[in-house]
Amino acid sequence: MENKESLIGEETVPLLQLEGDEKDSVNQDLVTRVWIESKKLWHIVGPSIFSRVASYSMFVITQAFAGHLGDLELASISIAFTVVVGFNFGLLLGMASALETLCGQAYGAKKYSMLGIYMQRSWIVLFMCAVLLLPLYIFATPILKLLGQPDDVAEQSGLVAIWMIPLHFSFVFQFPLQRFLQSQLKTGVIAWVSLVALIVHVFISWFFVYRLQFGLISTAVTIVFSWWILVWGMLAYSVCGGCPLTWSGLSTQAFSGLWEFFKLSAASGVMLWYVLTFLSIASLFLKCVDLSIQLMENAHLV
Repeated sequence: MENKESLIGEETVPLLQLEGDEKDSVNQDLVTRVWIESKKLWHIVGPSIFSRVASYSMFVITQAFAGHLGDLELASISIAFTVVVGFNFGLLLGMASALETLCGQAYGAKKYSMLGIYMQRSWIVLFMCAVLLLPLYIFATPILKLLGQPDDVAEQSGLVAIWMIPLHFSFVFQFPLQRFLQSQLKTGVIAWVSLVALIVHVFISWFFVYRLQFGLISTAVTIVFSWWILVWGMLAYSVCGGCPLTWSGLSTQAFSGLWEFFKLSAASGVMLWYVLTFLSIASLFLKCVDLSIQLMENAHLV
């Protein structure tokens, strides 16, 4: 009988104890509770949305300045962005997305030092993949000609792609840094760095394209410079005291378990790459350049 009562008693004990604020929210009306939870949610996702918009705006601004140079320049920079850069962007972004799961688990388990190790491991894996993807930049001109692009557009796009190789390697560091900070709810840092990079990008685009009139290559140089501002800004915050619990310096542990990390990253990378690049590759087979650009822009927006 005592055992039965004890069992009943255990069943009446709640599994989770509510804190004071949570108890008050339970007793509040639905509208108030939705408002409270929405404020908490937007505190996290608001800066993330802004940083994504700011990063995408840099590409749009670059294309806008290229459009003032001429139709050929606009077509060349658009194809270089959405096909050559976009192909690698989707794959590397997807591979870095595996870091969200690992860093989230480590932070929730209070294994804070593992966040820095996971990020360094992601740097190594993404860097090796970036090196393997370099031929797409180096041989962009013959690849685009093979896909049916006009010779003048293919040659201009191939030239722009060569100048965007530093942008390609900025993805290696930027994407893991974003996941590293997001897992610690430091999305505000990403937003502020993105704002600074956006302002700088607008100014240097105007200065090099309009004032100095350096032409199409200057548009590629400005986007490269602005995206590396994102990398150095987030890296400086992370290693200079902004993340004392999760960053303890470079570690040799980052070189262990690379194959398992690569398999997890590759699975995420292929899924996101397929979504981001399918329409871009399909657009190359259209004979109308204007329609091809519009389809590539829609694919990039998706």
